[in-house]
Amino acid sequence: MGRGVSDVSPDRTGSVELPEGFLFGVATAGFQVEGGYNGPGEPANNWARWEAGGRIEPSGNACDFWLHPEEALDRAAAMGCDAFRLSVEWARLEPEEGSFDDGALDGYVRILDACHERGLEPIVSLHHFTHPAWLGEEFWLDADAPERFAAHVQRIVPSLAGRCHKWITINEPNIVALMGWVTGACPPGRSRAFDEAFAVLDSLLTAHVLAYRAVHAVQPDALVSVNTSSSSIYEHDRLLTDLLTARQAGVDRGDIDAWIDGRRSLHNERIPAEGRGERMLRGLFAAACPYGGQPSGSPVVSRLRPRLRRHAPRRVLEAVYAGDDPRPLDATGFDWYDPVASHSVRAPGHETSGGRWWEPSRAIWDVCADPAGMTRWCQDQYELLPGLPLWIVENGLCNRVRNGRSYPRPDGWDRPRYLAEHVSAVVDAVAAGVPVTAYLHWSLVDNYEWGSYEPRFGIFGIDRNRGPRGFRWLDTDADGKDSAAAYRRLITWARDGAEGPAPTS
Repeated sequence: MGRGVSDVSPDRTGSVELPEGFLFGVATAGFQVEGGYNGPGEPANNWARWEAGGRIEPSGNACDFWLHPEEALDRAAAMGCDAFRLSVEWARLEPEEGSFDDGALDGYVRILDACHERGLEPIVSLHHFTHPAWLGEEFWLDADAPERFAAHVQRIVPSLAGRCHKWITINEPNIVALMGWVTGACPPGRSRAFDEAFAVLDSLLTAHVLAYRAVHAVQPDALVSVNTSSSSIYEHDRLLTDLLTARQAGVDRGDIDAWIDGRRSLHNERIPAEGRGERMLRGLFAAACPYGGQPSGSPVVSRLRPRLRRHAPRRVLEAVYAGDDPRPLDATGFDWYDPVASHSVRAPGHETSGGRWWEPSRAIWDVCADPAGMTRWCQDQYELLPGLPLWIVENGLCNRVRNGRSYPRPDGWDRPRYLAEHVSAVVDAVAAGVPVTAYLHWSLVDNYEWGSYEPRFGIFGIDRNRGPRGFRWLDTDADGKDSAAAYRRLITWARDGAEGPAPTS
């Protein structure tokens, strides 16, 4: 019988040694921290129209990381981190079609050098939700989008490769497709465009394969991954990595649909659906999926399959099966928040931090914590994709700040507790034999969370109402907790052998 996401917490006695080279770090993304996008005379990305039209809060100078990266890097190093995730932004590097900014590329080189000067290994994302505005908001539906992205990667990697060994090609492709073409929460703001969403996924995965090869052509010993947002819905997460690894698993291309059906069943056995709502969501995604034959276990899905099935391009398979490398993936990267899809659906008007929430969804600061579930997810990921190290590319807790006032979370969790229990969950996974080799906390600092500064994920808070640059860093998080000291103690505890319970104060 399968186990639920949170139904495990390995017994652990004595000390646990982390794998050699294990990285503790923090994660950031260019558009969210750099500042200097979408204003007059500034590089414009695919969020520019939404900012200019008042649909979202302007990003402004964000955390001013582009002009002043040292403050962020110093704080990361002072916590004992030895890894720093950042993204290089295509819009900054090529603000107009055919006009490449070599000075901007030099700026990223200097940031990578500054990382190394502080003992921080950079992990570089080549695409983190954004691209130049001149490519259009629906760029990923263009027939040549994967090749154009790969050409961009080929251009910039030679300058960066001497300073970076670990790469993320595309951040959360499943979220790009979902929020851009299904929920409409991100540009281009399409709703329920399921055919286009599956086509976008195919385009993004194809782009990953081409970018993977572009990086390895320059740097054969590089470690290259793509990070998905963990989801209980197979088609929204593990389908992606299965497509990338099917060839290496020995699957003949003509047998891919039958194999996908089996992988979906295995996923659902390991993570049993919680209630009718979750079963319904999984059934609808299975019925609509362009891959697979006839999903088993549900007569309703069987009846709906002929009407709901989408037919999307399969360029990713062409790319995977055409290359010399049978597995264009060097690590299993994932972001862990709350993977249970049905938890995201809530009735409008429910109570939340700072009042009521009128969207038919859960606010981001209500996403529940499940550290034991993260341990189990690590175990499952490794068993489903053996032979690959695991990178926890993002993991973090959100609280809300509105009009300068910080609101505690309704569930009572704070960031020091969250850090303690999730770092301990990583140690539990290692104790269970899982080769987790990186844990990156999202995020170092309160940043621009895709249209708003209300959600706060930072170990360090930002006061956006005062300071010479229109804001100032806090020495605590937004809730007044010394999360930096908590993370520093936890890193020391884990590196010293993780004996006894994780320090909480």
